[in-house]
Amino acid sequence: MMKREDRLAALNAEMAKRLLILDGSMGAYLQGFGLQSEDFHGTRFADHASPLKGNNDLLSLTRPEIITKVHDAYLAAGVDIIETNTFSATRISQAEYALEAISFELNLEGARLARAACDKFEQADGRPRAVAGALGPTTKLLSMSPEVGDPGRRDSDFDTMASNYEEQTLGLIEGGADLLLIETITDTLNCKSALWGAWEAFDKTGVELPIWISGTITDRSGRTLSGQTVEAFYNSVRHAKPWAIGLNCALGPADMRAFLADLSRVAECAVSAYPNAGLPNAMGGYDETPLSMEVHYAEWARAGLLNIAGGCCGTTPEHIAHLKHAVEGVKPRIPNAHDERMKLAGLEPFTAAA
Repeated sequence: MMKREDRLAALNAEMAKRLLILDGSMGAYLQGFGLQSEDFHGTRFADHASPLKGNNDLLSLTRPEIITKVHDAYLAAGVDIIETNTFSATRISQAEYALEAISFELNLEGARLARAACDKFEQADGRPRAVAGALGPTTKLLSMSPEVGDPGRRDSDFDTMASNYEEQTLGLIEGGADLLLIETITDTLNCKSALWGAWEAFDKTGVELPIWISGTITDRSGRTLSGQTVEAFYNSVRHAKPWAIGLNCALGPADMRAFLADLSRVAECAVSAYPNAGLPNAMGGYDETPLSMEVHYAEWARAGLLNIAGGCCGTTPEHIAHLKHAVEGVKPRIPNAHDERMKLAGLEPFTAAA
């Protein structure tokens, strides 16, 4: 079995030659299992007072074999990186289910399941498969109020959220994650708290994982929920020297393209994209087929916009298999050289004169 540092070195060598492939949606695949309330409660939480159906992260403890099936399906589709089933595995998010106390365990077991699945495929052909520890945005916003009539209200604070992310990172590291993926970021201050929490965990463990940041443009305005443009968002997190930065969720591939181009134009690291399979339709489903999404991915790759590609809401292993086919043989984007000028951001980007 590869050591983490050897796996990352091999992964970086591959990324210099070709586009890396990330997995697709966990939730979309889980819908096909027809899971019921008892699947989430299991034996351990059979008497838990709060309803648990929909807490997908909990399945790592109550139905781990199903999470393994999801990982295996994406790995069989040809991915290089799979995400842990830990999108909502912070105390803040688990408080909705009264399960704050098991946050560390959810991350530990989520990473262990992903690592075990990757190890099987690595051992079969020797090709590295990396585990990206998923840190989702939580259910709270740090820079905005949840109440229009009370603009000063906040339901969490920076230190509390950073502590949540620190605990999450500690579990992911112990479970065997290779990367940290701070994803679906709509509020840049949440992202900064995740960075702080991750750095605290690195200091405590002596293990420093590459950090990957993925923001979310919430609509066709091209801004995050907290109001920043893509370039302003990049400027806000550039100091973290991310391994990769990208966009995911909210938009389908057609609407994401222009904003991905903006990010590719300024990013000094690898660029990733994993869009939804289109915008949700009237029935809550997604209309982009594996074939229709393949066309978008192929164009993005040929235009030199990407280093890593995957799928978000509504995508399946079939989508990912078509994605892999779409970008085969295409050279990856070359990251921009470091710009020595000072780059700042409010809602808009600002670059100081040389």
